[in-house]
Amino acid sequence: MKRSKLLWLVTLLLSLGLVLAACGGGETTSEPADDETAAEEPLVEENAEEAVTDAQDPAPADGDRTTVRWFVGLGAGSDEPMFAPQEAVVEQFNASQDEIQLVLEIVDADQAYATLATQIAAGNAPDIVGPVGIRGRDFFRGAWLDLQPLIDAENYDLSDFDPAMVEFYVDEEEGQLGLPFAIFPSYLSVNYDLFDEAGLEYPPMEYGAPYVNIDGEEVPWDLDAMREVALLLTVDANGNDALSPDFDRDNIVQFGYYEQWTDFRGAATLFGPGSLVSDDGNAQVPDHWRDAAKWFYDGMWNEVFYPNGIYDASDIIAGNGFESGNVAMSHTHLWYHGCCIGNIDFNWNLAAMPANEFTGEPTAKMHADTFGIMQSSENPEAAWEVLKYFLGENAEEMTSMYGGMPARLSLQDAYFGTFEENLGLADQGINWQVVVDSMAYADNPNHESYMPSPQEANDRYNEFWSLLGQEPDRDVDADIDLLITDLQAIYDAAGNN
Repeated sequence: MKRSKLLWLVTLLLSLGLVLAACGGGETTSEPADDETAAEEPLVEENAEEAVTDAQDPAPADGDRTTVRWFVGLGAGSDEPMFAPQEAVVEQFNASQDEIQLVLEIVDADQAYATLATQIAAGNAPDIVGPVGIRGRDFFRGAWLDLQPLIDAENYDLSDFDPAMVEFYVDEEEGQLGLPFAIFPSYLSVNYDLFDEAGLEYPPMEYGAPYVNIDGEEVPWDLDAMREVALLLTVDANGNDALSPDFDRDNIVQFGYYEQWTDFRGAATLFGPGSLVSDDGNAQVPDHWRDAAKWFYDGMWNEVFYPNGIYDASDIIAGNGFESGNVAMSHTHLWYHGCCIGNIDFNWNLAAMPANEFTGEPTAKMHADTFGIMQSSENPEAAWEVLKYFLGENAEEMTSMYGGMPARLSLQDAYFGTFEENLGLADQGINWQVVVDSMAYADNPNHESYMPSPQEANDRYNEFWSLLGQEPDRDVDADIDLLITDLQAIYDAAGNN
């Protein structure tokens, strides 16, 4: 099964190339090109076989050492400003010992997927690849080495990682395909000024803490509580909230809740982790994701606490929902605060995700990068030594170089000190602890995990997601049933069964 999936992918890449898939897809979920996950996705490549020639020429290896080739391009690292820092890492590693010669291969992001596929097909794959996220990893499903035997052989110390993050990189069929490196947890970004105007208590800053509702009662912080708050914080131009009989749904100026720059799979994780691929490889929409789709649709068109596609494209959201100041609660990742809050002029902070009925606890979807060793590597033990260097003694330098939050617990306090200083937030009392705590609630399976014929499947489910945002009075159950039928046809055409 692994081999057939990998051979299918290589054939597809070599014959057709890959088209960039924006994470959002529809108008309701557009994502900026410089989003942390955007670099993980394949771009158009007209002639995949010629892509190899555009790789940066690697330095010659020392013949007395075991050569380990490091491929960069599926995620961060392929821009020219990153060349010198990565080359410095190579020099430092090679100088640190005399048995392994690390050789760097940098490929332009728009050619990296086709280049790697070509190398795999030619039997010339690199040894180690990264940084790469779940989406990029699973485009090459079946190509990665299970690290568990290497971990077990030396009893590698995992105590500096949150156990949930170690588990995050486990594929049930293929094993431990990576270890925690640079992560981007998600949580609620909260506009405190809008809560103050409405006289409402802020969402809990800690997981497991209750919420004090409008009646002064302590209630669990779950989807029902968040929905009630979102309704009270959705306001029309006359100051009426969405629960008022005078509310004008055609003149909304403020919304209660928003999923910042994600697609259907990402949004659906609010109701719990899931997959559009069943355990037996068929198309599915899990029942709790069906509930999620109907919840969002109702929030767009009936209760209107969530912006539909028309409002999302308006000046109310202005292309950046939370930064606009017109959204009370937005589900965001850590990369968002590193890139996209330059114009915020209101009081804000971070809060815990609400619990859902499916798991009985919150789900905080995760974006995360790591390094993988290719299954075809002739020197897996040497590649493992490089991987340990990247994730161990050099982890602080490496995560700083790529701009991610270090997954190592011992490095996180220093990281957040630097992070908030660089953003000018040192005196604002931002609740970074909830970012750390969100690691324990990462979505597994991840919302960017493997799908057969990923490009075509991605286009189809985002067509569905966009349709929800553009058209009222739809039969959402019928739309989901059609989505499953269409995805099954895509999977079958890919030879998944």
